[in-house]
Amino acid sequence: MSNPKFVKSGLNTVMGVKEATRDTTIQTDLDNPRWDKWATLTYLGATIAQVAAMTGLLWGMDVALARFDTAALPQGAMGAIACAFFAFVTLRSRLFSLLDNTRNSGRYKSLQRPGWAPPPLAFPIVWMSIAVLRVVSAYLVWSALGQTFLSWPLFLYVVHLSLGDTWNTIFTVEGRLGAAVPMVIIGPLLSVVVVTLSYYQTLPLAGWIILPSLVWLAIATALCISLWRLNGQEPLYPVVST
Repeated sequence: MSNPKFVKSGLNTVMGVKEATRDTTIQTDLDNPRWDKWATLTYLGATIAQVAAMTGLLWGMDVALARFDTAALPQGAMGAIACAFFAFVTLRSRLFSLLDNTRNSGRYKSLQRPGWAPPPLAFPIVWMSIAVLRVVSAYLVWSALGQTFLSWPLFLYVVHLSLGDTWNTIFTVEGRLGAAVPMVIIGPLLSVVVVTLSYYQTLPLAGWIILPSLVWLAIATALCISLWRLNGQEPLYPVVST
């Protein structure tokens, strides 16, 4: 029988999840809540910068591979390169973020949760499964579009990843439960709907493969709203820190 601690450690290593080592919660003045305009601009600017950096990465892959005689590579080599690239982008997109994107389970464990909430260990397992589906679907889109990395569907995908990283900063790192609610709706959830539709229009199979990501993010959105309701219902915008 597998050791649960070993399984948890392995999943957390792959997904980049770490236990909290320090409290990074933004302490807010809820008696006199004021909109933190600087934080809002920071989130917006960091997201745009991450999208630009990851778009440049897609372009760089096309430029780099154009300089090589890919036809001379062993059969399946290009597919392996593409899968490795999409795995890196999917699992480590936060490396391109200017924000603190520490992954840890401490935030979720510290909150009052609804009775239907998944246990903490469920998250790395589900996200690992979703990551595999994302890599496979991105590979299929890349292949269907003539092995081109910089394409509209894959651009939408890096936008989706960037929005997810910004949400992670707001919720997991800073603990802004109120601001996390609209962000998860207009960010990860809405963007995954757009990505799924774009993938489906490119190749129906790719759309079906990434569909579970949409389903999971719909559940995650409902959970995010429930956590906000059960833990103080702070304003639905970044509040100035005390």
